[in-house]
Amino acid sequence: MTASHSITALLAAGASLCALVPFRPCRGQSLRGSNASINRMYRHARAERLTVYETPHGVRTAVAAGRLVKLEPDDNFELHRVSYHYVRPATKTFVERLGEQYRAACGERLEVTSAVRPATRQQANSVARSVHPTGMAVDLHKSDDPKCRRWLRTTLRDLEARGVLEATEEFAPPHFHVAVFSTPYQRYVAARTRTESSVRLASSGATDVLTYVVRRGDTLSEIAEAHDTTVNAIKRVNHIDGVDIRPGQKLLIPSGG
Repeated sequence: MTASHSITALLAAGASLCALVPFRPCRGQSLRGSNASINRMYRHARAERLTVYETPHGVRTAVAAGRLVKLEPDDNFELHRVSYHYVRPATKTFVERLGEQYRAACGERLEVTSAVRPATRQQANSVARSVHPTGMAVDLHKSDDPKCRRWLRTTLRDLEARGVLEATEEFAPPHFHVAVFSTPYQRYVAARTRTESSVRLASSGATDVLTYVVRRGDTLSEIAEAHDTTVNAIKRVNHIDGVDIRPGQKLLIPSGG
């Protein structure tokens, strides 16, 4: 068996009409697991032409090629007993954004308990057609705090209704399984970012904004000087507390204020 193969070969026939239409949100989604839910995940994986990674070697190869990226815990989310700390880029964005929102709402860090899992390393209770081997899915710990559980349920239902992910609440062990649909989720984030940027720019007094991709060796002070703005303005618009930035990070650069 090869280290990876196309998910198309694993798709089950007979999905519902709703599941057959890529990126189309379906009515009645309530975080309940079902064959229809599994089919939706697979249909989206096929539409994205994702790869099923069979072995740890397949995962390492995908990481080296940039198809999978590393989940780096921060102040908003943590990893608990995660064997392979890698996911699709859109799924990483989802975890980082959700973690920030979750901590603001609940006062605790979001806990990720699973990311990509090679097909040969699947857990005994995993379904045969799990999308974990593609890197599009993560498992999220179900908090002991009722308020946090309610917030997470409500947020995941809302994102499901927008057609950007498929989520299932599991009970043995208790967690939320979330499969992120890369293309619609990235469009959703782009739209939200434009709205959030407009609000932040209005509050900062700036009149224009551009996007800058951080390069190795860059500092906030050098970026600010090169774009005729200030470090504080960049930090305020991007919600940065300290001065640490990383290569590949996208920054909104305000000007005219």
